[in-house]
Amino acid sequence: MNLDLNKFRTLIPINALYDDSLLFLAGQSTLERLKAGDVIFNIGDEDTDSIFLLTGTVRETSANSQHSDISSGSEEALYALGNFKPRQFKAKVISERATLVRVNTQLMEKLLAWGQFAPDFPPNERIRPAKAPNAEDSEWMMSMLQTKVFLKLPAANIQSLFSRLVEIKVKAGDQIIEYGTPGDYYYMIKEGRCKVFRPVGHGENTLAELQRCDSFGEEALISDSPRNATVTMLTDGKLMRLSKADFVELLEEPLLNWVDAQTAADLIDEGAIRVDTRLESEFRKSALPGAINIPLHQLRKQAGSMNRLQKFVLYCDTGQRSSAGAFLLGQLGFDAYVLKGGITHANQTKV
Repeated sequence: MNLDLNKFRTLIPINALYDDSLLFLAGQSTLERLKAGDVIFNIGDEDTDSIFLLTGTVRETSANSQHSDISSGSEEALYALGNFKPRQFKAKVISERATLVRVNTQLMEKLLAWGQFAPDFPPNERIRPAKAPNAEDSEWMMSMLQTKVFLKLPAANIQSLFSRLVEIKVKAGDQIIEYGTPGDYYYMIKEGRCKVFRPVGHGENTLAELQRCDSFGEEALISDSPRNATVTMLTDGKLMRLSKADFVELLEEPLLNWVDAQTAADLIDEGAIRVDTRLESEFRKSALPGAINIPLHQLRKQAGSMNRLQKFVLYCDTGQRSSAGAFLLGQLGFDAYVLKGGITHANQTKV
């Protein structure tokens, strides 16, 4: 069963989206068919969806047993069911059959907010997002909006970011970043694949292979240190490049979660894990109790074995390397924090 786009575009506030944004959101949404008695959500649920009724009738019941019935085709059905979180009602199907569509609320809000920066045209005349010259660009932008980094960014930053990105065409074998050189740009992959590695003697140690919508180059920009890896293209492709100044303004500042020693201690007490991003030799000489050691240059490679449901508090000597590590983990969907002042500050307080 396919989603009826004509009905989908009448839902509020989805009806205010660009056509491209609406189609993208529809593709990311889940259609459900339920039967009488099926529970949609319970009081106290804190899910991340906005749930719209497309066919059938649903009963919403409050904690004091008051209820109201919502039927498809009504004005009430244009809005998401019981949309406050935690849920204030229990909702269940009372018609023989019902059809619902579940929409990711955060993604919908991001698309709506982004649309507010566009020219003042009626929604049905908005064919593509502002600054997107063609359908290929629009598709890539929509894909980027669903990445962990972009879901955390304010809409104004996203609009500015897209307007400042510079596209560069690359060939297989092109070296984009060289180990040991100063950091100057941050890159997002629009098309193609690339390899991240560190030179080792006459060989190399491969750290990662990256593809469309992945990004790289943040470590040197955040830590203000030389590049800690080389990146070369495995295929022809296109990269979107952002200057260091724009990266700091639009990405680094809003995405890094800095915490003081006391807050870090509280997080540890709640089950967070300390991650020392210094070299193994530094870690052996001095480390915080209970910390694990993942040097910054190994973090991308090791991230695959880390638990995304776990919180992490990263530290180094000063906060430079750990902040680069926290940004990287944030891109990959982790809940990561940076200890202000590094291990020196931590030693002054119980962490």
